[in-house]
Amino acid sequence: MTSLKRIVRDESGATLIEFALLAPTLLIMILGLFEMGYNYYMQSLLQGSIQQAARDSTIEGAVARQSVIDANVRAAVQDIVPNATVTFDRKAYTSFSDVGQPEDFTDTDSNGTCNDGEPYEDSNGNGMWDTDRGVVGMGGARDAVLYRVTVSYPRAFGVTKLIGLSDNFETSVATVLRNQPYDEQETGGVTVEYC
Repeated sequence: MTSLKRIVRDESGATLIEFALLAPTLLIMILGLFEMGYNYYMQSLLQGSIQQAARDSTIEGAVARQSVIDANVRAAVQDIVPNATVTFDRKAYTSFSDVGQPEDFTDTDSNGTCNDGEPYEDSNGNGMWDTDRGVVGMGGARDAVLYRVTVSYPRAFGVTKLIGLSDNFETSVATVLRNQPYDEQETGGVTVEYC
């Protein structure tokens, strides 16, 4: 009976048991902080890279160097994450206020959508009404260009499955700059089409 009482009062192994209960949670939190830091570092590097690439894209003759400009951004990203997938998207607009705006249309039936033969201004010349009036590409002189880079890569640490996150991390960074005035801006005639 005395040995049973001594075992019940003995606390010499309590710390080990407490550590065993808390260690997995602590380890997941530490690895999660490392993952967040790694992803934030990647995003800040990507932001700096596309700012430089966007500035390089605004000068005359940049269309001929587009692949070199994109390759520089890809190289900067893949220095940090060698197996990253990097995609590029450029859209040109007549002015900053047009960025991300839908093509104008006359909403005769007041339902908020372009349909039933309603007239619209085909700003990008593709023959259909779009929710974004931008023209794919680097545009011309004085155009505002939206430059977006999307990066996707496997997460650095394998603990994301334990907390319900995807195995891949994806981030997208964008900037808008106006091309330099190396020529007169091409306004292009806006044609009126029907939905």
